Amino acid sequence: MKYKVRLNDKLYEVEVDQGEAIMLAVSDAAASPVAPPPPAAPAAVPAVQSAAPVSVGDGEQIFSPLPGNIMDIKAALGQSVKKGQVLVLIEAMKMENEVLAPRDGIVKSIITSKGATVETGSPLLTLS
Repeated sequence: MKYKVRLNDKLYEVEVDQGEAIMLAVSDAAASPVAPPPPAAPAAVPAVQSAAPVSVGDGEQIFSPLPGNIMDIKAALGQSVKKGQVLVLIEAMKMENEVLAPRDGIVKSIITSKGATVETGSPLLTLS
């Protein structure tokens, strides 16, 4: 098998056969085009966003975006929260998923509780 390897602005053409490597050529890397390096690994998976909030009276309900168990409720009744702040942690398939505040607001009500099992679309809390 033949390989082209770029190292310190030099391009090495190497042939490997049954564990032995033979140098075929060395050239200036700037003069020889080489295939671009493979793309970087994908970025870490972002936190789970809350399902679309729905207006309820003078607040909007935040729903569970996936089924799972409520591990923790990070917001307290009456607490002021900022957009992107973690409101609830849901465990699904051995992974912690964060439900984030879709906007700045105040926690008007908490509908779920720690340890509860929720389905996709289950109401979690209300922001005003």
